[in-house]
Amino acid sequence: MRLSDMSREEIEQFSYTELTEMILEEGEPLNTLEIFNKICDLLGLDKEAYADKIGDYYTSLTTDKTFVLLEDGKWDLQKNHPANISLDDEEIEDEEELDVIEDEEEEIEEIAPDVDDLDDDDLDDVDEDELSIIPEDELDDEN
Repeated sequence: MRLSDMSREEIEQFSYTELTEMILEEGEPLNTLEIFNKICDLLGLDKEAYADKIGDYYTSLTTDKTFVLLEDGKWDLQKNHPANISLDDEEIEDEEELDVIEDEEEEIEEIAPDVDDLDDDDLDDVDEDELSIIPEDELDDEN
């Protein structure tokens, strides 16, 4: 049911955030003052009530995950703005870059076995005298 089809008694049953959600569902994104003016008009609140409640209203908007503040300072429903989630720190530009990364991961797996796959028996076979530290610059030369 649209807000314009409801009586004042029905509208008074809703919280400010519920009214905000209905207003935004029926229209376009609006700034805080525009939304709260509509709510005040719907509830018949005077300027004094408006001034007393606008701060609390703004706080309720910022803490309610139903709403999102857009770059232009207008509020809209979060569901209208799905989040873009990237699991990597860096964005992969194209498929070729992804293929290179996957190939490098496969090479690493071939060279170095997974430590979790090693048994205690595998570690017993290592002669500590044969182990040596290779300087980093020599490692670069091997590649």
